[in-house]
Amino acid sequence: MSAPIAAVVVSYQSEGTLDECLQRLRAAHGVAQIRVVDNASCDGSLAIAQRHALADARVRFIANPDNPGFATACNQGAHDCDAPWLVFVNPDLMVEPDTLARLRDLGQPLGACLLGVEQVDEQGRADAAVRRRDPDFAAMLRSPAAGSRLALAADPAQPLQVVPALSGALLLMPRTLFDRLGGWDAGYRLHAEDLDLCRRARAAGATVAIANDLKVLHVRGVSSRARPFFVEWHKHRGLWRYFGKFEAPRRSLPVRVAVWCVIWAHAAAQLPRLLLRR
Repeated sequence: MSAPIAAVVVSYQSEGTLDECLQRLRAAHGVAQIRVVDNASCDGSLAIAQRHALADARVRFIANPDNPGFATACNQGAHDCDAPWLVFVNPDLMVEPDTLARLRDLGQPLGACLLGVEQVDEQGRADAAVRRRDPDFAAMLRSPAAGSRLALAADPAQPLQVVPALSGALLLMPRTLFDRLGGWDAGYRLHAEDLDLCRRARAAGATVAIANDLKVLHVRGVSSRARPFFVEWHKHRGLWRYFGKFEAPRRSLPVRVAVWCVIWAHAAAQLPRLLLRR
């Protein structure tokens, strides 16, 4: 008998997609537990979670009185269930019935692993940022725009492609690895926590890889579009935290100062675009 999966969904202002996301998770093969952690949404997200919990005993929800961040909420959901496999799923991501079970089956022979899948938008276009390299801060100093681009190309010849890092929109891992890593780093509020988790998983000897033959629909940025300045701030704050954890200890003070300046100069450069969008 295959090991059951617990799905953790963190919602924030997600009423536009959460209902379908949960319907699909409830129909997904191998999913024994579903935990929805709501970060103080003021739309209908919590009511949707409550309705699914009443309809399906596998579903439970945690209603946070404030927004402690994505990583903290992921940890809350993981600690509230006990299935041997964990999958973290964005509320704007729609799995197919067999996706998670097939991904778990790929992971079982690997042991310690952190796995993702191909993600496409409503037009079927693949998300280039699903496969990622580690941030290259030396390249960022030479060219901030180039250094901040993390996407790696898909290799169709590899059904399971080993990569340095994956998008946090869907990540599957054995609970034993989650516990060994101590879960997500709650010091991140939003963005870069997936890069951090992948890097720590690799350091622990785990395989980080994407199943190129498995595909899910990702309706990107539903909640992010409502708060673009908040998202941009925490994206760059997360990158600075990542640098501080993994790179700063072996860099000189001038380099650390230069990286700080480049990260926040890049953040400031996004302001005109965000203002025009508004």
